[in-house]
Amino acid sequence: MTSFADLLVPIAVVAVAFVLLLGLLNMLRGGNANRSQHLMRMRVLLQFIAIIVIMGVIWWRAA
Repeated sequence: MTSFADLLVPIAVVAVAFVLLLGLLNMLRGGNANRSQHLMRMRVLLQFIAIIVIMGVIWWRAA
């Protein structure tokens, strides 16, 4: 059976990848620079959350 922690890591990674792709597509299309900046800031925040989730899962499993 899949635990909640096993679902959090892929969700966090997919969220980061999705926002990264949105930002890259916006830049490649020559879209609004402010939107691109916002997406890249959101990516950094999501990366931080993903790292916290991954480290939490590692800590939880080690305990």
